[in-house]
Amino acid sequence: MLKYRLLFGTLMIITFVGLVLLDGRMDGSLGKHLPNKPVQATIFTVLIALLAIPAQLELGNLIKQTGGHLLASVTIPTTILLAITFYVAQYFDTHRLMTAWLLFVPALSFLALFLAQALIFGTEGTIRNISASFFSIIYLGLFCMFILGIRILWGPWVLLFFVLTIKSSDIGAYTFGRLFGKHKLCPRISPGKTWEGLAGAAAVAAVVSFVFSHYCGIMTGLQAVAFGTVFGVLGQLGDLVESMIKRDAASKDSSNKIPGFGGLLDVIDSPLATAPAAFAVFMFLL
Repeated sequence: MLKYRLLFGTLMIITFVGLVLLDGRMDGSLGKHLPNKPVQATIFTVLIALLAIPAQLELGNLIKQTGGHLLASVTIPTTILLAITFYVAQYFDTHRLMTAWLLFVPALSFLALFLAQALIFGTEGTIRNISASFFSIIYLGLFCMFILGIRILWGPWVLLFFVLTIKSSDIGAYTFGRLFGKHKLCPRISPGKTWEGLAGAAAVAAVVSFVFSHYCGIMTGLQAVAFGTVFGVLGQLGDLVESMIKRDAASKDSSNKIPGFGGLLDVIDSPLATAPAAFAVFMFLL
């Protein structure tokens, strides 16, 4: 288990960092010596759109285990449309169109869910299926929108700063939990999580945040330590969000596609849940 986690975790980090840096190189946002192109983060936007498909299918399998059905014909395209809001906004010169996009994509998707429900299942499970499907759109689409927004508004280095800080908290929680974990954090939701693991998550995230910020000049040292500490904790709370979904579906992992981790949702849960808060922090500090 541990060797698979180390191997595939390293490969995923290298791949992700490589794609983000390549993306920044191509659109000029990687450094001041490169001219910025008017449209940013094309590669990263494509990556998010592609990952939305297996993420929706994984969530659909969990929903199915609770007795509901994911209306994937609506949720997948709508999730992608909502997630790429900031990318589409680059083509417009007015905030009015972006506002309309944010209002009408969820609203029309909600109505489209009723049409899909009627065509596929009729009236059976209407509330359950539509509620679960709309939840999947918000969870994966809206939260991904904030991640892409961080990349477009503040560049690849801030995105990497955020993601690596959050994922380092997972490493800290796992390591400290295995070595020192004795006191259960929230046994009804995630029996394996401990207060010692939470402390490790905050400590490791604070160190990574400070080092990354220092060398990339993102924020002051004190701000970086505070950011890492707070988001190290928030990252674990975000992990508990997915744990609640999995426990309701009586499933340990969202799937078994990624050895050592489980599924895609098990990898992206903490960045997803913390992206809105990180976006808000960057708005005030950067």
